[in-house]
Amino acid sequence: MSAVEPKRTLSPLENVAPNTTQIDLEYLGQLQMIASCLLEGEGGTALVDPGPASALDMLRAKLGQRGLSVADVDHLVLTHIHLDHAGATGTLVRENPRIRVWVHERGAPHLIDPARLIESATRLYGAKMNWLWGEILPVPAGNVQALSGSERIRVGGRTLEVVYTPGHAWHHVSYFDAANGIAFVGDTGGIRIANRGYVSPVTPPPDIDLESWEKSLEQIRARHPTRLFLTHFGSADGVDEHLGELAERLEAWSDNVRKSLENSGDDAERANRFVQEVTASLARHLEEPEADRYARYVGLKQCWYGLARYWRKHGDAP
Repeated sequence: MSAVEPKRTLSPLENVAPNTTQIDLEYLGQLQMIASCLLEGEGGTALVDPGPASALDMLRAKLGQRGLSVADVDHLVLTHIHLDHAGATGTLVRENPRIRVWVHERGAPHLIDPARLIESATRLYGAKMNWLWGEILPVPAGNVQALSGSERIRVGGRTLEVVYTPGHAWHHVSYFDAANGIAFVGDTGGIRIANRGYVSPVTPPPDIDLESWEKSLEQIRARHPTRLFLTHFGSADGVDEHLGELAERLEAWSDNVRKSLENSGDDAERANRFVQEVTASLARHLEEPEADRYARYVGLKQCWYGLARYWRKHGDAP
């Protein structure tokens, strides 16, 4: 599905710090949608969020640009186990059984036995499941290093501070590379494609928790990173402005959804109105094709359902 054509020109790798390389996985043939990050140095080569199995051929090709292969990877450092971030993990470990997988303790059981993860994703994506994400294999328990979010780990020539950062997912952690001023923040840091001037939250069901997310953003601010590394997509500067915009947009979206639950209509109608309103906002802030890329990748309809679930669980919404 994602095989690299023999004569295809690969997008270049980007060095974002010493021995720190941004890899565009060119997900489904699209640039700047999913990024992994290669960390090299003493302590073993690491990949932060290796991406979905459907992009494995591209990941292998990009490692080859650095003169590396899967056999050279020692660590997979996961912010969380959602398939766009970690779906390739089991296959990579099968290819290289030396790999250690770092993941929050609440996500670890679902790497070891991904049956529930696969079932949940299949309900959401249906017949497109394999095309979108590829094969999802279990990870042997002996390869999994469960984290609580209070550790320091040595990988890729640096020490990473592990911090528990829920809000997008209950098993989400972020990794702070103080020496280079980079915070690897997964989806807690939102989406900002190629450092452009628009930051979007991602709020699919079932784990959205606004209070936890606010605290997680404070955890990021408290460590004063100079750059964020976003899986969607890449290195982002202007950290204070970025986090402020993310918090404001998350509040605006959540208020929109809460108010929509008080109005007449069914959920499908409410979700469609939300999609229309946010799409119009994107068009005001971004030119095409960027506005469409944000709308498609964020998955606005699922974002409505994630926030609606939050309000029905925590508020007085119907």
